[in-house]
Amino acid sequence: MSEAGTKEQILLVALRRFADHGFTGTSLNEIADEVGIRRPSLLHHFPSKEALYRAVVVQSFADWVELLEQAVAGAQERKGWPQMERVLRAAFQFFEDHSEFVRLARREALDGGPILKEELGAGLRPLFERGVAFLEREMDAGRLRRYDADQLILTGYGAILSYLSDAPLIESLLDDDALSPSALKTRREHVIDVLRNALQP
Repeated sequence: MSEAGTKEQILLVALRRFADHGFTGTSLNEIADEVGIRRPSLLHHFPSKEALYRAVVVQSFADWVELLEQAVAGAQERKGWPQMERVLRAAFQFFEDHSEFVRLARREALDGGPILKEELGAGLRPLFERGVAFLEREMDAGRLRRYDADQLILTGYGAILSYLSDAPLIESLLDDDALSPSALKTRREHVIDVLRNALQP
């Protein structure tokens, strides 16, 4: 395996382990063993557990930011609800495909670590502000109903992430696999339908 390939494999294994066990419950030795390398080789790529964790979190959120950039591209041409639905569907698809990201984001939020609050918050803020500006512009034009734009974005974000991160609890309530394709589709369409009914004039 090339050096770049080894580094990528370390990040993939570390993402899953940090998502499943948190920072303190994750061992560099276990990550190295799963990748098939020795601990010194892992430390060649990442000099400490803290450095590896930071790289995993930053890379995960970079993937999320890239998706948001793609979803909002061309927003000047797409107006009102069609653009809102495009972003929602893209967000659902990303989170459904990146379950480790959801668990990692939840752990980081609960732990209140400086990575999320300082670095990631600063990085995501411009996108958040662009989303707010889009909603307010569309509301001013009458293409969307008037709501608090900040809260609307937080509602959409929470509706997606909370379902995925709380899947074990939801399974106990519904007696069904909350993460099956049919259950995910049902949840996705429900949230989109609720927001469509709320926002379309």
